[in-house]
Amino acid sequence: MLRRPHGDNTPPGRPARRDRWHNPVMPNRGIELGLARPGEAAAIAAMSRDLVEAGLGWTYRTPRMSALIGDAAVTVLVARDDARPVGFAIMRFGDERARLILLAVQPAWRRVGIARRMLHWLADSAAAAGTASIHVELRAGNTAAHDLYEAAGFSETFRVPGYYQGREAAVRMVRVLRAPGVVVPAWQPPAG
Repeated sequence: MLRRPHGDNTPPGRPARRDRWHNPVMPNRGIELGLARPGEAAAIAAMSRDLVEAGLGWTYRTPRMSALIGDAAVTVLVARDDARPVGFAIMRFGDERARLILLAVQPAWRRVGIARRMLHWLADSAAAAGTASIHVELRAGNTAAHDLYEAAGFSETFRVPGYYQGREAAVRMVRVLRAPGVVVPAWQPPAG
């Protein structure tokens, strides 16, 4: 029988995870979240290539990142340490649905809550915009991302075999923010 490591909050009935780890030495207090700047497109593209698209071919190159940064329907959020990008998340907003396109954090900055902070920032923005749901696709073998999204309230909807260039399955997940089709009243300033 596996014993749960100290601080493991794995739900009962699910095997304890021995790879859960938090680095208390690297707090993320100095990490600032903000919208991407046009000059950061190359750094974001390189992180996408190295951290998200590894082994699949590089499709989110600098020009594409620049276009996403300039797209009014897209939010490109960057986590910065002393003005240096160490993580990013990209989400496209629609009337009812938002799609989390990419999310990555440099390996040296993982397990300190940066991805969680970016995800909460985007989810709060989507909720404020009246979005009904957030959708994301991830590699089936990416258990760390799966756990992150699950902890943030996402549920797995289904798996798509061979989604990534016919070689790797995708997991689709969704987080429901409100019932679809419900009209959210426009914000009004308080009376008085």
